[in-house]
Amino acid sequence: MVDLILKEEAYEIIGKCIEVHRNLGKGFLEIVYKDALEFEFKINNISFEREKEFLIHYKNIVLPHKFYADFVLMDEIILEIKSCSGFVDEHLAQMLNYLAVSNKKLGLIVNFGKDRIEYKRVIL
Repeated sequence: MVDLILKEEAYEIIGKCIEVHRNLGKGFLEIVYKDALEFEFKINNISFEREKEFLIHYKNIVLPHKFYADFVLMDEIILEIKSCSGFVDEHLAQMLNYLAVSNKKLGLIVNFGKDRIEYKRVIL
């Protein structure tokens, strides 16, 4: 049996995403789901940073553009919110880059754009 990294923490986060989807359904813009998730994280005492800024280092410089994670939860997990018809390869590539830049080990990509919530665990 394989031990999942940050299993309980990810389970709790996905549970809050399911709660938001259960209440809002599909079809809203990503920002609406982010606002609802922020509310859920606050009332459930889940530590988070929204739109956390990360610098991108290239050779011996810091690039002028930064990356902003939708959420960093519990100082360990990057949560990226989508509201689309389905995942594409670019979503996975984006998360892998986010994990590399942030030095985090687990990313969750959650799609609110379907009848049922869809999510992927991404490990670096």
